[in-house]
Amino acid sequence: MKTHIIEELGQGGILLPALVAEGLAANDRIKVRMSALQAAAQHAQEPGRPASDLGIESQTAGIAPAAIATLIGGAHLVGHGRLAAPELAKLMQEIADDAATMIRAVGAGAASEGERAQARLEAIRAAGLLESTGEIAMSHIARLTGVADAGGDSLHRLVMDLHKQLNRLATACAEETLDGAHVFGLHSEDRTAVAAFMKGLNATRGLKFNHPGLDTMATRTEGRLLIQNDIGTTDAHVVVIAVKKNAVTVTYTDVHLARAKFFISLFDKFEASWSGLDRHTATGLGEDNSFYLVTGQYQTGHAADRNEFLAAVGAALVFLIDWNKARKLLRSWVAKEDAVHILEWAARQRIGHRGFLELGGNDLLGSAVRNAAPARIGFGERLDQALGRSPAIDFLKASLRASTEALLAGRSVRTVRDQIEADLMRHLDRVDGALLAAVLRQIGLAHDLVAAISRHIAALRAGQPADAALLTQHCGMIEQKADRIAFEGRNEVDRLNARPLIGQLIDRAEEAVDELEQAAFIASLMPGRTDPSLLAALAELCAVAATATEVAASGVAAAIDVPEGRHADSEDALSAVTRLIDAEHAADSRERATTALVFCGGFDVATSLSVIELARAVERATDRFASFGHLLRRHIMIDLAA
Repeated sequence: MKTHIIEELGQGGILLPALVAEGLAANDRIKVRMSALQAAAQHAQEPGRPASDLGIESQTAGIAPAAIATLIGGAHLVGHGRLAAPELAKLMQEIADDAATMIRAVGAGAASEGERAQARLEAIRAAGLLESTGEIAMSHIARLTGVADAGGDSLHRLVMDLHKQLNRLATACAEETLDGAHVFGLHSEDRTAVAAFMKGLNATRGLKFNHPGLDTMATRTEGRLLIQNDIGTTDAHVVVIAVKKNAVTVTYTDVHLARAKFFISLFDKFEASWSGLDRHTATGLGEDNSFYLVTGQYQTGHAADRNEFLAAVGAALVFLIDWNKARKLLRSWVAKEDAVHILEWAARQRIGHRGFLELGGNDLLGSAVRNAAPARIGFGERLDQALGRSPAIDFLKASLRASTEALLAGRSVRTVRDQIEADLMRHLDRVDGALLAAVLRQIGLAHDLVAAISRHIAALRAGQPADAALLTQHCGMIEQKADRIAFEGRNEVDRLNARPLIGQLIDRAEEAVDELEQAAFIASLMPGRTDPSLLAALAELCAVAATATEVAASGVAAAIDVPEGRHADSEDALSAVTRLIDAEHAADSRERATTALVFCGGFDVATSLSVIELARAVERATDRFASFGHLLRRHIMIDLAA
């Protein structure tokens, strides 16, 4: 147990079983060390007799046998009645430390007894019997290791008395296991609360995989139930839960402020009040001897609600193990706040991040980038820059889920790597799809331009008023909007390092829009009494151009879905390419027919020029769409090959 931090929190009551165990172990050690001191004195006085090395006794007590044997074998007399031996000063200090450990344990269970024992030890120190130098008086050894007469005292008698008291405490701390928790001294009403906490803990415990931690102890002390969990391996990372009837107090410590805030966020469904996040200092805790303390209070009128909260606390603890390590890893791929958001999501979904770390974490992502998108995502480039913020978050969430599910199911690391690489490819395809959606908007604006020109020609054919200025203004605004879409699309292609083909599709769509906007301008200059045959020819040409925009739009829409593996979509997209080429051929024929009408009709110069230039501009737009179709086919074939 992390006794240091728990004592800092003033919750020493829960430490009693661990302290008693430490005290009993210290009793075993101090007896061997006092025996070694006696054996050393005997060997120094009678160096010719074989010396006992206490090997078996040392090993049983957890002491290095060689050190004890060296001390005894090297003992010799110096001066009058004084003993010297190798590492004698160290042995004396260890004897004093063992005695202090025993007193500490006794004091935890019976404060007054501990105080009396400490006073006895101080008296022994004051007499100079525990000096940790390289020499000791033989008379001091006798006073330390002997059992003094009535009215006197010795270290040996103190150790014997402490041992009796520790045995009594050990009987009172008889331990049992309740759903995996080490418990002692519980009342009957405590058991349901401990069981509720352990139900939550055990529901998620498996998500720590091979990481140590989550050991739980529970006891009743000072009229309340105390539950303690050590979480992971960090010294200042513990949670102590006090339960008194239906009131729960959570005391949580952490060396990382961000993780402490994360812990609190996991209980937003409960009406608990949280205070603290204050910085505390304690020697030996954290990198700078500091930690953060937060206290939560949950008061309810029903035991069922109390138990639900206890279960939630238990279930949350596994998501704190290696949390900061996972946060640092994720924030190299997305923004800091998004890294925390992903970890919070993983905790709420009971997926966690330990499986992801267990399978390599950063190496998993790096391998996916190298294998699936070496030309799309540069070294050190964040995923949110390559995929966009939301897709990057979704991809990392899926990676955490895939790692956890694979480990739980016993699947191989290779399977997880393949799954993550495939998912990255899908996200990159979706990036391409988003860029193609911008192309689709461009084509939609091209269709609006054709429609505006067609309405103007229809009005002229019907002899109705046609507002040329309004046509120019309206189509100019459409063209400006299309330019903005093209500009932003090209920037995104560059930023995301997307396929150059998408940039070329944007260019062709923009060129078609420019041609149609020019056609609208020319249409606005046509004489109001243009010959009906010419207007009919232009209407037919515009109908072909409208068809080209519709076919281009359907082809792009189908191409967006091709990476999802839909065979019908690939057929629709390739069919659209063929129809675009057919539309371009039809537009050529209509443009030539219109030109022939002009040359054979003997029309005035203004009418002839406006009709011919309008026909040519519309036909050039269909040329751009035919070129667009060829590029679209190349894009589709790449997806099909992938």
